[in-house]
Amino acid sequence: MDERRRPRSSREKYGEELRLRRTVARLTQEQLGDQVVCSPTLISHFEAGRRLPKPDDAQRIDRALGTDGFFVRWLEDLESEYRDDFAAVAELEQQATLIQQFALTLVPGILQTPEYARAVFSAYRPNPIAKELDKAVVIRTRRARLLDDPSKPVVWTLLDEAVIRRQVGGPQVMADQLRRIVDLAESGRLRLHVLPYEAGAHALQQGLLTLMSFEDSAPVAYVETFLVGQLIDNPPLVSTAQAAYALALSDALSQQDSLALVRAAAKEHSHDRP
Repeated sequence: MDERRRPRSSREKYGEELRLRRTVARLTQEQLGDQVVCSPTLISHFEAGRRLPKPDDAQRIDRALGTDGFFVRWLEDLESEYRDDFAAVAELEQQATLIQQFALTLVPGILQTPEYARAVFSAYRPNPIAKELDKAVVIRTRRARLLDDPSKPVVWTLLDEAVIRRQVGGPQVMADQLRRIVDLAESGRLRLHVLPYEAGAHALQQGLLTLMSFEDSAPVAYVETFLVGQLIDNPPLVSTAQAAYALALSDALSQQDSLALVRAAAKEHSHDRP
């Protein structure tokens, strides 16, 4: 047995079983996608264990393959700790070889310190309950483990200057958060760029964007607005998102100048200066 082989997750086993049943049924990914009413790319993500079908998709899979509710029942045991529209994104993060993220107002989730995350969760809960906040913080900061591997995924982080100026959680929390980002960039774990106010209007000024690329599957994009996130795997739309990211990146400061700006902002927050 090759000890270097990563153990298969439950999602990977689910995807492998789907691939086997589809093969037995003599259906291509495209043919199954037609019956499930989704793209062949999405079927490939199901089979690779990167994404799970929604319950109605699983029902259509069972009908198409004649599996008598097998995939619906198994799906019930694989419920995610994340909200429905983000569960697939959390899975894909773990499989991506390249993550390119842009944030307009807040530090991206995988970079947040526990204290910063707690402040974010507290801000939109009318009656924050400590136990619920603790759980949310643990779930969010657990995602940062993907940064433990020094080589992958490659992470590009593009921040609007508003992210480093908005004081979240108080001056010390904000200063520590910015220093965390600087440490990751200086260690080579991520590539950091800041879009300064002086850049004016830019291609990504309408919200959050994450792009993910993989070794053996098509890239995807994720966009998010208030309370709603959308994972995009439609190739033309993903290409449009990639182009917008490239345009915004071209307006950003160099990594050296970005690091200098973030360091200065951290110092200002630590001294609680405007």
